Amino acid sequence: MKPTISIIVAIFNRKDELFELLNSLVIQTDNDFEIIIVDDGSLVDLRPTIGNFESFLNIRYFRKDNSGPGLSRNFGARRAENEWLVFVDSDVIVEENYVENIKKNIISIPCDAFGGADKAHKGFNLMQKAISYSMTSVFTTGGIRGSKKSVSKFQPRSFNMGVKKEVFEKVGGFSEMRIGEDPDLSMTLWENGYTTAFFDDIAVYHKRRVDFGKFSKQVYQFGCARPILNQRHPNYVKISFAFPTLFLLGYIIGFLEYFTMGKGVILAFYGLYTFMVLFHAMFVTKNISIAGMAVISTYIQMFSYGYGFLKSWALLNVFRMKPEEAFPKHFHKG
Repeated sequence: MKPTISIIVAIFNRKDELFELLNSLVIQTDNDFEIIIVDDGSLVDLRPTIGNFESFLNIRYFRKDNSGPGLSRNFGARRAENEWLVFVDSDVIVEENYVENIKKNIISIPCDAFGGADKAHKGFNLMQKAISYSMTSVFTTGGIRGSKKSVSKFQPRSFNMGVKKEVFEKVGGFSEMRIGEDPDLSMTLWENGYTTAFFDDIAVYHKRRVDFGKFSKQVYQFGCARPILNQRHPNYVKISFAFPTLFLLGYIIGFLEYFTMGKGVILAFYGLYTFMVLFHAMFVTKNISIAGMAVISTYIQMFSYGYGFLKSWALLNVFRMKPEEAFPKHFHKG
């Protein structure tokens, strides 16, 4: 018997992205699934967009007050009717065999939760492709996001994540965190004896942020969230989480070395790193313009994440602040 799935989309505005997502779900090779769209207090009316697909897809639409993505996904999960919950972000596009491959993998790979990768679609603009590169490259923190080699300890992310509904309910679903709620759930699953898996053939096309400013703010928030996660789940702390902060501090020290001592030994390593990223991005993307922007987005990712991590670590460990006090906007109350 094939597993049954409910696809849950928590959304705030982004009606154009929703249209593209639903358009990709219309052409699935396996159309036996339901879609639950949770409107998290959008400022635009999403119903006309959803109405275009109601004749082709099994869609249920709910609107609620804004509470952040995690609690909105919980809202949708409580209304799901199927065995497996599949969470995707509203700014992704899935391939036509996405649902078919999910069901095939669930049958062949025993697990309680799963996730997949993300990549850039050929139709994305150059900046989106550059940002996608920096988030998935081996030269950045994106390179440790997961692979088949680490299938037993892969941390599913909510842009492309599935979990048994029964298991999801037992651990209480997503927490009150607004940022980092998905790795928080993954580690909570591990702590309760559940297993996660990486499915390598369910990658989604993830648009992410469309400019460097928004991207910088997003990864800064990710950096802030990591020390909070380390505090909540001390058994899963990795030294690699601090690499972007060390990268940032090393860069600052390199400039101090150059201007105070007239030496550029440390900065030379950053120059080498820059060329490695540039040539690797050129090899991967086959486009010099994307590669150039990928260098910029890589530095933005490392610096912004590194600063967020450092700030959060200091507030939590030096000033002994509670996470809710240090970052009140990162938590939902009530």
